[in-house]
Amino acid sequence: MHFYRRLPTISAMTFDLDDTLYDNHPVIIKVEQQVLAWLQNHYPLCQSLAVSQWHQIKRQLAHDEPMLCHDVSLWRWRQIVAGLGLAGYSDSEAKHAADGAMEQMHYWRNLIDVPEHSHRVLAALSQAMPLIAITNGNVDPDKIGLGDYFSHVYRAGVDGRLKPYPDMFLAAQRQLKRPLAHILHVGDHLRTDVLGAKRCGMSACWIHDGNEDLRRASVLPDVEVDDLSQLLNFIP
Repeated sequence: MHFYRRLPTISAMTFDLDDTLYDNHPVIIKVEQQVLAWLQNHYPLCQSLAVSQWHQIKRQLAHDEPMLCHDVSLWRWRQIVAGLGLAGYSDSEAKHAADGAMEQMHYWRNLIDVPEHSHRVLAALSQAMPLIAITNGNVDPDKIGLGDYFSHVYRAGVDGRLKPYPDMFLAAQRQLKRPLAHILHVGDHLRTDVLGAKRCGMSACWIHDGNEDLRRASVLPDVEVDDLSQLLNFIP
């Protein structure tokens, strides 16, 4: 545990979810594989589309409609509609297919084994102070066993723009009714989590998992930890 600044008393915490409380990378790979397999099985014309084409469709949508990136579920739905249209399906067929594919996506997206270590830390913290989840993704904390620890969950798209934009951080502060500096945001990403929290006045804790280099950060976190259990030191 390493402090870069002196922190005020921490009376609440906000948490990123993906890659902070569990490893999300294999989950996303599985989601991509299963959704594509479902589409190819139920809508065989899309077998003509290479994986690279699906990625290009997604990039093009982001280029044409930048605000779409703030809602990852809508962005994916639009990608599927566009892909099936390219494969030869009508607009109504493509939209119906996208609805079915999104059901599959949400099923596979929430098949996550959260480490018992994360459960123990969150259980202890939630007994000591209010916790709120702030996520750019579309995981459902209730479905992965984390919902009971958080008093509220803010999701990009539904609740504002993606981190590092301030929308969800400030919404959490209004919910918590505490000074921003007394709220510690915990996350693994130097830009979306650390920079986002510091820009709006929150305290920031960086979970150092070895995937990012602090020398590339735009702003230093207030504290760095390499294990969630170190957060228990903030319990009064």
